[in-house]
Amino acid sequence: MRPTGKLHLGHLVGALENWVGLQKEYQNYHLIADYHALTTNPDTKDIEQNSLDMLVDWLSAGLDPELSPMFRQSQIKEHTELHLIFSMLITTARLERNPTLKEQVRDLELENVSYGHLGYPVLQAGDILLYKGDVVPVGEDQIPHIEITREIARRFNTQYRRVFPEPEGKITKFARLPGLDGKRMSKSLGNTILLSDLPEAIKTKMKSAVTDPQKVRKGDPGRPDICLVFAYHNKFNSAEVPEIRKGCESGALGCVDCKLNCANHVIEALSPMREKRAFYEKHLDQVKGTLEQGEKRARMVAQQTMAEVRSAMGIG
Repeated sequence: MRPTGKLHLGHLVGALENWVGLQKEYQNYHLIADYHALTTNPDTKDIEQNSLDMLVDWLSAGLDPELSPMFRQSQIKEHTELHLIFSMLITTARLERNPTLKEQVRDLELENVSYGHLGYPVLQAGDILLYKGDVVPVGEDQIPHIEITREIARRFNTQYRRVFPEPEGKITKFARLPGLDGKRMSKSLGNTILLSDLPEAIKTKMKSAVTDPQKVRKGDPGRPDICLVFAYHNKFNSAEVPEIRKGCESGALGCVDCKLNCANHVIEALSPMREKRAFYEKHLDQVKGTLEQGEKRARMVAQQTMAEVRSAMGIG
């Protein structure tokens, strides 16, 4: 995950809950992708603090550093070494066909694409294959990147000898939660609820959430399936969903009451995380120690993989 600072509900639903669950099934590696952050913004003045803020949210959500090493990409030099080798095994034409890149260029309104941005999936392939990942939990938009990783693994194994598995993408079941304006949830759009937001802030933000434009006042029949507040109820208040649907469609339930009810359930869901975050914010030395230990463990695996890569290639 790229270190953009404190995380929001979209990160929780789209990634963190899945990651926490996978700790019971797999040996996980969790990478703070600080080099990847440079592909669209080379400014590094906030990257260290953003990395710590993100790590605190990871720990607060339930990631266990004893089970799952957490580390910064920039502190494991083997990522860049494997990225360089992999860049020799793929054409620029193949990277230019990547639909995720095209969407990023469109959404960010980029006039020029850097060499690093074009090669983002190649560095990502290095991130995955350096730890011989078998499964990569992703949203649907990242599946094209996983396919590029598989292609590079096949190309390396064919060109030299088999070193890497061909990883599979594991799509998160509840992959997308819309922002409060109905668009993609993003801090840059100002439409998020942060995992660290206090209860009053959550209530205030939820009041601004867009609803069915045809339901102007209480008494008007609504269409819950196009209302983003109903989507939040589905996630955080599933027990009341049938009752809420009935009240919305009949007009008996007003949007103001519906939003407040939803906000209260979001607050309740985030309460354990807020308590953990408060602890970690007072014990940042422990957070930094988590990074140091994670980087030590990741470095050992990365060095072993690169030894195999160099042996397969006959370059030392």
